[in-house]
Amino acid sequence: MIPFVDLKTQYLSIKDEIDTAVLKVLASTQFILGDEVKALETEFAAYCNADYGIAVNTGTSALHLALLAAGIGAGDEVITVPFTFVATTAAICYTGATPVFVDVDPVSYTIDVTQIEKAITERTKAILPVHLYGQPADMEPILDIARRHGLVVIEDAAQAHGAEYKGQRVGSIGDIGCFSFYPGKNLGAYGEGGMAVTNNPEYAHTMGMLRDWGQERRYHHVLKGYNYRMDGIQGAILRVKLRYIEDWTEARRTHAAQYDQLLVESGVGIPAVMPYSSRHVYHVYAVRTSQREWLQQQINEQGIQTGIHYPIPVHLQTAYSDLGYQCGDFPHSELVAKEVLSLPMYAELTSAQVSKVAQTLHNILQGVAA
Repeated sequence: MIPFVDLKTQYLSIKDEIDTAVLKVLASTQFILGDEVKALETEFAAYCNADYGIAVNTGTSALHLALLAAGIGAGDEVITVPFTFVATTAAICYTGATPVFVDVDPVSYTIDVTQIEKAITERTKAILPVHLYGQPADMEPILDIARRHGLVVIEDAAQAHGAEYKGQRVGSIGDIGCFSFYPGKNLGAYGEGGMAVTNNPEYAHTMGMLRDWGQERRYHHVLKGYNYRMDGIQGAILRVKLRYIEDWTEARRTHAAQYDQLLVESGVGIPAVMPYSSRHVYHVYAVRTSQREWLQQQINEQGIQTGIHYPIPVHLQTAYSDLGYQCGDFPHSELVAKEVLSLPMYAELTSAQVSKVAQTLHNILQGVAA
């Protein structure tokens, strides 16, 4: 069996360091926020080339607080994409604002920058691009549009730790960048976790208060806040893992290059790397085929786990039917959702495993007996 992701192997490779870090927190009794979380904020912000980091309990919370810090609220509109994990849309709705969708580019699967301006109204307050699968959205035209219209840019970088756009680390390109540390992410906690990064001290201060019940200091509640604090144990674990993220990222990129080479004549579409993308970090390696369901079943039967990210775009999800969108409104998002199939991708994959996945897929599509 080749798993889709293998968290146990990664843990075993750094077990002594992780165990020591966790025991240190237990001995300190700093279970919520504390020194380890504060150090993680400094270190991860520096990794992103940002001035400030605000650690929270989930990536969704990071998005929610980023929007609130930017002044987004009831009656406002935020432009984003329907082809993303539902948290992107949910965070906008949590503020009372309305998500306004534009379609994705059919090659990058990130926001189609040519569609943004026509979606702007007098109620638009922000643009929320998603760096999907670890590939940056095309930030330069997004920032240009935002400057001309006085809009805030909040990056959903939940899948893009260490990704680069024209040499700049994502998360520090817009006004605020938001990351998830869900266990399967390129930098994953052993539980839930998230982080917002920014170069704006006012945004940082506001998000810092909002994540801790709106307190400026203990029991002095300046804002109506939330309990979005990061656990001390997760902070300690993430600090250990942050030391390895560059090695793990390069391993992912090596695996992706091997997949690219082996699958080029297989009959599936392989991920494109856009000209502006200095560094795709391959949180997901998604191939594309019109035979997705059949192919997934066949390859799973050969002992290879796969995933689908994501089978239903947000505008067609029952929970968001109140937004008023219909099937056919975003044709590229809808077609991509029907055709993408995620292959195993994690740093601990071996070259032999990548070869087996690619050869199995090729044989299935070519009708070759195993």
